[in-house]
Amino acid sequence: MAASVLFCICANVSQAKESIKKRDSTRTVFVKKSLSPKRIDTISLTQKEKELASSPIRELLKDQLSPLRKQMRENHNIYVKSYINKYTKPGFRGHLSKMKGLASYYFPIFDKVFNETEVPSEIKYLAIVESSLNPHAVSRVGATGPWQFMYATAKGYGLRMDSYVDERKDPIEATYAAANYLKKAYEVYGDWFLAIASYNCGQGNVNRAINRSGKANPTFWDIQAYLPTETRNYIPAFIAMCYVLDNPELYPIEADVADYPEDIDIIQIDRQLTLASVAKTLEMAPEDLYRLNPSYKKHIIIGSKANPGRLIVPKVPKNEYAKLYNFLQGNSKPAEVLVAKKQEPVKPSTYIAYKVRKGDTLDAITKRFKGSSVSSLKAMNNLKGNMIQPGMTLKISQD
Repeated sequence: MAASVLFCICANVSQAKESIKKRDSTRTVFVKKSLSPKRIDTISLTQKEKELASSPIRELLKDQLSPLRKQMRENHNIYVKSYINKYTKPGFRGHLSKMKGLASYYFPIFDKVFNETEVPSEIKYLAIVESSLNPHAVSRVGATGPWQFMYATAKGYGLRMDSYVDERKDPIEATYAAANYLKKAYEVYGDWFLAIASYNCGQGNVNRAINRSGKANPTFWDIQAYLPTETRNYIPAFIAMCYVLDNPELYPIEADVADYPEDIDIIQIDRQLTLASVAKTLEMAPEDLYRLNPSYKKHIIIGSKANPGRLIVPKVPKNEYAKLYNFLQGNSKPAEVLVAKKQEPVKPSTYIAYKVRKGDTLDAITKRFKGSSVSSLKAMNNLKGNMIQPGMTLKISQD
């Protein structure tokens, strides 16, 4: 059966790349007391002086935009400082350079998901602590992927795992699952540190630690001694990693070049397809395409109209998209629609099929898929109320 490509979006990853070599061209002007009110002397500052002058304002703005960032800045205790010292030693510089390189690809993906789910963007640094941004990372107890999901937890949050795919390795799907877990945990504890701690050791361990602390509204530091050893160090490591990598003026670390494209296209596929055949069509090495699609165990996409598979490819030039579209369709129909820019398809399909994950609401789904509304979503799916269940497949209009 000929397949149809359901939709395509483009993520401009290059916009999120950080260049620590960028120089601030701002010049500071001082008015000297003089008989002539028109006389102005311009004083040139060194780059370091400019960074120090602008740092308080920059950090103030960051704190105002993110309560979690403010919470982290206010908790630079001996535990956090010990990890800052660890991360800033010469022997750790190579690892941080690699992380900054990989972050240029992964962090824009994480930012997009966290923005949609209203989770603080700083939590993206947690993936470095969890997996070193390695989608194929597997812990000694079987936690897998960039967000290190255990099998049962992943299933509970709607991730698919079978002979062909392990969505714990999918940086998009796994990040949605992590965001949903963390948001629900925050609703339970009202504290991001406790929510993040529960992500590491489970809410049961956090609840027992709270009870043992004897306090009604404890902080993470109040229950730290009662948590498993790994979790005691989890929050300090997270705060320190965020602080070191988010302050290049204090810790100038050169980013390694990552083996990822600057721009990508994301396409939904509703038929069986080998990644090798896509790579051949795009005239690229199969290994490069495998790297962009780490969740496919056998490098095969098993997609259907009800459950389409995701294909990530390097951004395809407009004049070459017809060739890829025709291949994905399995016929020679002209490519009418599928050139997309800035994450907005020029002419999307009539609708897409979306499988409801644990924690989803109709409102959250409509925010994720621009152009839809709760009322239109209910009408298209014959829903009388707002209740949806994990595993349901919803039609979402893309008109």
